[in-house]
Amino acid sequence: MIQRIEIQTEPHEHKKRLEDFLFDRFTGLSKMYLRDVVKNLRCEVNGEFENIGYRMRSNDFVEIELDLTRENAMRPEDIPLDIVFEDNNVIVVNKPAGMLVHPTHRDKNGTLLNALSFYLNSERGLSNAECGLRNAESCSCGGQGEVDVAGDVEPENKSAIRTPHSAFIRPGLIHRLDRQTSGLIVIAKTAHAHRVLAEHFKKKLVEKKYLALVDGVVAENEGTITAPIGRYADQKYWDVKHDGKHAETRFLVKERFVATTLLELEPVTGRTNQLRIHCASIGHPIVGDVKRGGSEFERLCLHAYKLAFRHPSSGEWLSFQSSISRPGVAAAGIINIDNRPRPIG
Repeated sequence: MIQRIEIQTEPHEHKKRLEDFLFDRFTGLSKMYLRDVVKNLRCEVNGEFENIGYRMRSNDFVEIELDLTRENAMRPEDIPLDIVFEDNNVIVVNKPAGMLVHPTHRDKNGTLLNALSFYLNSERGLSNAECGLRNAESCSCGGQGEVDVAGDVEPENKSAIRTPHSAFIRPGLIHRLDRQTSGLIVIAKTAHAHRVLAEHFKKKLVEKKYLALVDGVVAENEGTITAPIGRYADQKYWDVKHDGKHAETRFLVKERFVATTLLELEPVTGRTNQLRIHCASIGHPIVGDVKRGGSEFERLCLHAYKLAFRHPSSGEWLSFQSSISRPGVAAAGIINIDNRPRPIG
């Protein structure tokens, strides 16, 4: 149900971008949805249609048409998290294999963002719906109707806001890991942290390294794999493609076994499925990547074991690394000392 809502800005919202102002006030709705509302001329500021970058001023009068009953795709769920680091700006989590990072149209539950939504707000006793209702009640619409969050998710452009009008903290996704890839991932807890880190990732000012168990014995001790990656539309499949985008991966042999090799991989570029595609392209597919010729295993043997970046507020260089339980054993639990892959624990 579409409702026309009227809001007047407050002094602390001076100079805030319109999109952040709206996302701040309506935490239960996705940024994608709110951007579309502005783009489709359903939001006026002082009687004028403004773009999402408009800088708010004290006592600006906003009129907006919203559906506050949209489906919840960021439902908080009590799922255990392996938290490596946390402060008021960011949280670093060790994601298990098999867990989606963010909800999709088909899978809306059990994701890392569902778990973080619960964890970051459990002490406040707030759900998305409750927070959205509070925001709606602070406007002239009177908070009528059931309040829920949007069904659309914008994986790489979420912000997490905490203000007097937004007690609900929404995790801000900056980068992703594939569902079957385990390892370290950093999530922003504030809009400022999200913007700064997103810019750092874009400019490649972060360090990301992976451990991969691949089939066969890699002869070279180290090297660089350069092969363009593109999407084959008919097969809906990403692979090496002559007219694809430039892709580059550095590798270093950590340990050789009878029939497999443990590699450290560093993606210089960030193409879709890059590490799996590049390993397969040199004849050493990752164990568990059956579609690309890898030997069968219960999981993909790829683990994001190292992550380093500058703190978005202090500028301090932070470096995190998953522990390795014993020599020759990846933190992902993908290697056994008898040279055959198996899970640990």
